[in-house]
Amino acid sequence: MAVKEFALPDLGEGLTESEIVEWHVAVGDLVTLNQPIAEVETAKAIVSLPSPVAGTIFALHAEPGSTVQVGTRIVTFELEGDAPAGGSDSNGAASVGDVSGAADDAAKGAGSEAAPAAEAAPERNAVLVGYGPAVESGKRPTRKPRKGSGAPAETELAAAEPAAETATEPVAVSQADARTKTTPPVRKLAADRGVDLTQVTGTGPEGVITRDDVLSAAETSAAGTQADDETAAGASAPAGSGTRTGVLASSRPRETRTPIKSVRKATAAAMVASAFTAPHVTEFLTIDVTRTVELVAKLKAKGTAASVLAVVAKALCIGVARNPSLNSRWDANANEIVEFGYINLGIAVATPRGLMVPNLKDADAMTMAELTEAIGDLAHNARASKATPASLNGGTISITNVGVFGIDAGTPILNPGEAAILAMGAVRKMPWEHHGEVALRDVMTLSLSFDHRLVDGEQGARFLTDVGSILNDPGTVLTMV
Repeated sequence: MAVKEFALPDLGEGLTESEIVEWHVAVGDLVTLNQPIAEVETAKAIVSLPSPVAGTIFALHAEPGSTVQVGTRIVTFELEGDAPAGGSDSNGAASVGDVSGAADDAAKGAGSEAAPAAEAAPERNAVLVGYGPAVESGKRPTRKPRKGSGAPAETELAAAEPAAETATEPVAVSQADARTKTTPPVRKLAADRGVDLTQVTGTGPEGVITRDDVLSAAETSAAGTQADDETAAGASAPAGSGTRTGVLASSRPRETRTPIKSVRKATAAAMVASAFTAPHVTEFLTIDVTRTVELVAKLKAKGTAASVLAVVAKALCIGVARNPSLNSRWDANANEIVEFGYINLGIAVATPRGLMVPNLKDADAMTMAELTEAIGDLAHNARASKATPASLNGGTISITNVGVFGIDAGTPILNPGEAAILAMGAVRKMPWEHHGEVALRDVMTLSLSFDHRLVDGEQGARFLTDVGSILNDPGTVLTMV
């Protein structure tokens, strides 16, 4: 028998690490080529990691919840073969190697075994960039080139270069680690409640630890702690001393510490870089959107997909066509301003993992019905941790809908690399001037933040006015296109 070590592949898109969310396999399990063996969480998405070989799981080298650097060994496979584990075959080729074997080749003077190409993609999530089954990328719609467009050609996701690691003796996973089989939400609940999963017996299928198991363990632990505290308090607390009581005091720890990683870490770095690199300017416009609300209601009554967000998205695309500086990028390395001839529209989505901004490729080529459906799919995938790295990169301008939280206006921070972001406020019934009289109308505030290096105040104001005019009277679009 021979063994093969597998290191975390290059994640692409500038990412250098990921967190092991969950192992789908255990030591001793038989796996097939491309079978999902783990879920890993990058700063952008949760993706499935398929097996590069067929064989038996010999050892797992990373625990769920741990952050692993690219090139670090994470699993060892036992393969069918004539060579003994850790030995060499008749040709002297090493039988133990990492994902690339580059370091071992230099040390042993032998070739390495390349991971076989994947044939079928797992259905649950996208695979890591540059590794596993190929993911078909959608083609852009046929478009007529715009005058003066300096848009660069679409960049293909390149195959990742393999990472090298010095081979070491495989270490088997302990039985305690094997008992912690559960799901990410349950693991988070355990962390919040201070429950040690290695001390919990799972009652789910195949011993999986469930939410009820964690809650039961938390209650047992809390009861024991409370009894100890009461005993200590009775022995040492002076008469008349106050104690913390109430639901909040008894159910929550005095403080909770959460490691900064994953989406929160990436979002923080991006926002700090954006805030201190691009000089932000924010302009506001409050408008009567009653006709837009009525239009959406009419379209829905006819069975056509429609939403106020989709109308705003369409109005934004028209506004960009009239004010192209809003759809540009400052390229400091090349000392150039890149103006895009297409719109990859970012939609800010609040997810359980934090803020994500996936984007719709060529949103300006979509009808309003197509925008409605695409925005819904985009948001669903982001919340379900199924957003692909491709959908999270390449945006040119963004929308954030703070109105869904009941907020009227704000000063949104630019998505790094973009010139503008438009925030939609809540639609409220308010007294408003209408045909010379005061009437109850649907009113919304738009907030536009832009990079003042790329967009002058006048250009930002014209863009915001164009978008506002369309929302105030959708028929106005006939005079703009």
